[in-house]
Amino acid sequence: MKALTWHGKKDVRIDKVPDPKILDPRDIIIEVTCSAVCGSDLHIYHGFVQEMKKGDILGHEFAGRIVEVGSDVKNLRVGDRVVVPFTISCGECETCSRGLYSLCTQSNPDKEKLDKAYGYHTAGLFGYSHMYGGYPGGQSQYVRVPFAEVGALRLPDEISEEQALFLSDIFPTGFMAAENCNIHPGQTVAIWGCGPVGQMAIRSAFLLGATRVIAIDRFEDRLKMAQDGGADTIDYTKADVLEALKEMTAGKGPDACIDCVGMESHGQTFDAFYDEIAQTIKWETDRSHALRQAIQCCANGGTVSIPGVYIGLLDKFPLGAAFGKGLTLKMGQTHCQKYMTKLLAYIEKGAIDPRFVITHRLTLDQVPEGYEKFSKKEDNCIKILITPNAA
Repeated sequence: MKALTWHGKKDVRIDKVPDPKILDPRDIIIEVTCSAVCGSDLHIYHGFVQEMKKGDILGHEFAGRIVEVGSDVKNLRVGDRVVVPFTISCGECETCSRGLYSLCTQSNPDKEKLDKAYGYHTAGLFGYSHMYGGYPGGQSQYVRVPFAEVGALRLPDEISEEQALFLSDIFPTGFMAAENCNIHPGQTVAIWGCGPVGQMAIRSAFLLGATRVIAIDRFEDRLKMAQDGGADTIDYTKADVLEALKEMTAGKGPDACIDCVGMESHGQTFDAFYDEIAQTIKWETDRSHALRQAIQCCANGGTVSIPGVYIGLLDKFPLGAAFGKGLTLKMGQTHCQKYMTKLLAYIEKGAIDPRFVITHRLTLDQVPEGYEKFSKKEDNCIKILITPNAA
């Protein structure tokens, strides 16, 4: 089969690779009918994610049709159409039993690497390095799905794989980020980053009862998409974000702030330029300008939610401000399995159609070019949909 493979920093290629096989009775094999490029994939593309090996298959957002089923899988059949979460979870360990699926203790065969880095290991992830199990991803024609009874969600006849695709990551990620804000009617939520997760967080905040959402970015097309979702917007290249938010909230500040940017944030202030240098010379692994700003801007007693990916060490982190203002910080990989059925219901009743975020459609052979375009934010690229088995 053909797959998108990693060969080094900014070097991804389409290669011929062996077809996946059933390795465990709880596995299924799916033919991937649609996949996507995620902002998190760019962290790999830009060379920031450790433990990548040449030939690793990328991609963690995918849906498709089952072509083979392991002997222990009882709730799925060949021919079923499914969407698969990016987190690989056993469903039986102590953390899975609490609904904390991304913290599964059984699905990561490379757990010693995370034990060393983080103290304890977490779940395996599709297409996301040998820190998280080295599982082949879904930017490919076929993919093996472990623990399929727990992960793969069978789709009803009236919902296409494309409609359900973003249940694999960005819709649950945006929703969990908003849920972590403990939103009450009348509240204002500010969101840093109007990429795909930011767009889903905007819509999710409104679904959960926010009265006002303010979105912060610098790209006109992304700000326009945020406005289409009901948000007020701030272009951080044209305004002082803290002063603008104070003015927009009668001096109080947002009740909750969501950092949808993560480890590669940009900015116009000294700390942002410092981050660029510090990350380049490896004084820090992550650029946290957006997170610093969210902490500074959040109202006293508010919540800062962090769905943006961070992988290591931050410099100049304003813990004193978070402590002094009594902020709550909530973060982590998304517990997709906890949310998928609930969010599918929103799609079924027409409350949201996640396809609004798609700006580009590519065949598998075009994906290396798509990575470069997405990385450079060219051609108003926000979200790439891939059809790996298109003729």
